[in-house]
Amino acid sequence: MSIKRFWTMFKARNREFFRDRAAFGWNFLFPFLIVAGFGVIFGGKSHTEYNVGLFPHAAVRVAPTESSIPEGLRQMRYLKFVGIPTRAQGLEKLKHHKIDFLLKLGDPPYEYYVSDASPKGYVVEQMFKSSLIPPDFSGAAQKKEIQGAAIRYLDWLFPGILAMNMMFSALWGVGYVVVRYRKNGVLKRLKVTPLSAFEYLSAQALSRIFLLMFTLVVVWLGCDIIFSFTVLGSYLDLFLIFFLGSTSLTALGLVLASRGTSEEFTTGILNFISWPMMFLSEVWFSLEGAPAWVKGVSNIFPLTHILTAVRKIMHDGAGIMDVGLEITILTLMTLAFLGLGAAMFSWNK
Repeated sequence: MSIKRFWTMFKARNREFFRDRAAFGWNFLFPFLIVAGFGVIFGGKSHTEYNVGLFPHAAVRVAPTESSIPEGLRQMRYLKFVGIPTRAQGLEKLKHHKIDFLLKLGDPPYEYYVSDASPKGYVVEQMFKSSLIPPDFSGAAQKKEIQGAAIRYLDWLFPGILAMNMMFSALWGVGYVVVRYRKNGVLKRLKVTPLSAFEYLSAQALSRIFLLMFTLVVVWLGCDIIFSFTVLGSYLDLFLIFFLGSTSLTALGLVLASRGTSEEFTTGILNFISWPMMFLSEVWFSLEGAPAWVKGVSNIFPLTHILTAVRKIMHDGAGIMDVGLEITILTLMTLAFLGLGAAMFSWNK
């Protein structure tokens, strides 16, 4: 391992990125535009289906025709009913916008919970009130207040936007670029130099991690100035989780770069991995109430564990020890990806 050769490749890759003005600017502009779009244009709203939590209920998904649901509510459209075993679990899901409305099953007067920070919760509350028979019966329901500060939808969404930007930058900035080098013969020319595969891959990976963290800090500070995000945990803990996450995603990019020779085929593989990861890792919406196999699939993606840990720290004030499971999984994924990428790597086509 030559530090001089490693440092030369590290500087060369960084200079290549910073000199590409279009790619450099887009890495900062893209996440900011998404956050600004949700925060200003759409007011932090999410998808149009409304999740109604029912407790106590053993089933994960509840059919709208089930008799335990109030009759008027069963007739409402665009509602998805989610069974929740206990009130405490329901309040936790309501606080984190995994459900929009929480209702205790039983006879009138009904007991329900809704977050005043949720636009969708307000809509479901009005739908629920209108479903009561008679609708002007004041004793038919009793509203309960949620204790603690409410989490804005934009606060919940923001970590997902940052992690998604990291994912695309890591996979395309490493996987696609190295494949392009191999196809153009750059790797073949580097092979005849004293540079080893380990030095080259290490420089590529650390360069991308450095750029990911630099972009993260700049975008976070810029968005925070405008939207004032709430962070209950430690910023240092958040930085460490994002650093570990960027390492894991970069290592995955090295796996894709290890053998690819066609840019077109690599593009297809990158899309095949990145798009399911984006939609199943709760970047845009919660998977609460989804089938168990969908949640199982989501756990194979590093992005899922990054967002789980970040949201625990940011919204619940969790510490490093509280996200130990996610740290362990990300570490094991990183080591597995690095080992696989190093074993499969080839200089030639």
